[in-house]
Amino acid sequence: MSSAAMRELYMKSGQGFLLVFSITSLSSLTELHELRDQIVRIKDDPQVPLVIVGNKSDLVDERVVSRARAFAVSQSWGNVHYYETSARIRANVDEAFVDLCRQIIRKDAATSTIRQMEGGTRKTRDRPSHRHRHHHKRTRGRSQRPQGISCSIL
Repeated sequence: MSSAAMRELYMKSGQGFLLVFSITSLSSLTELHELRDQIVRIKDDPQVPLVIVGNKSDLVDERVVSRARAFAVSQSWGNVHYYETSARIRANVDEAFVDLCRQIIRKDAATSTIRQMEGGTRKTRDRPSHRHRHHHKRTRGRSQRPQGISCSIL
């Protein structure tokens, strides 16, 4: 399978995306536009959970992309969250991942709520009989079944 096909497969199955560029390379920021457009097209969702990450924040003297420029991109994409990180010194790395995971969880909860509301309009004959129902412990109206979250690094 080609790398382009693999990338598309990851985009189809991913629930959220960290789009990482180097603050020492303007072209790496420019490439994010194409990636984001491809993700939105494949997911058919302009509100897919995204976080923009400007990496190499420890290389202050080599900075080419200003915070203002990266922030302007995040604003133009609908206020996508922006973090500056340094993988070398582990600055803001966890925060960026946590933010993305929170976005995914919020979106999943909202989607589940919509599905439950839509499911409430089904006819009774579409529902399984009592003896075939699966019972799950419920807390505050939510099932306690584990939810899978996947984050793809492209």
